Amino acid sequence: MPAVALDTAVAVRRVAMDLLARREHGRVELERKLRQRGAPPELISSALDRLTEDGLLSEARYLESFINYRARSGYGPARIREDLAQRGLLRADIDQALRECGFDWSALLRDVWERKFSGELPIDQKERARQTRFLLYRGYPMDLVGRLLSGRD
Repeated sequence: MPAVALDTAVAVRRVAMDLLARREHGRVELERKLRQRGAPPELISSALDRLTEDGLLSEARYLESFINYRARSGYGPARIREDLAQRGLLRADIDQALRECGFDWSALLRDVWERKFSGELPIDQKERARQTRFLLYRGYPMDLVGRLLSGRD
C-alpha cells in the first residue's frame, strides 16, 4: 500500500483524523506521528489547531482516557504521571487529571497485589523487598505499599 502524500492541509487533517478515530492522542504525540509520516511542520500546526477548535483533539479527553486505561491495567499514579510526562503533557495538567480521575488508588493497589502475590503478606525481608519493588515499579506510592504489606490497609 503506497504511503499517502501529506503535502496539503486536507491530507494532513485526514491522516490526523484517522489516527484520532482509532484512539485519543495528545497534541505532541499526534504531531510526532504526522512528522514521521512526512507532513511539513507548518501544515501540522495549522491542522492540529483546527482539530482542537473543532473539538476533535482534546488534551483533557486524552488524559482521562490514558489514566483510565493505565489504572485499569494495574498501574499507579506515579507511573502514569511519568508516562504522560514522557508524552509531552504538562505536569500541572497531569496532576489535575490524576486528582480528578476518582480512582481509589489503595483499592487498585490491593487488587494488583492480590493478583500478583495471591494476597499473601511477605514472610521475610527478602519477600517484602520483592513485593515492594514490584508495587513501586508499578507506580504506587511508598506509604500505600508500606501500609498494605504491613497489614494495616
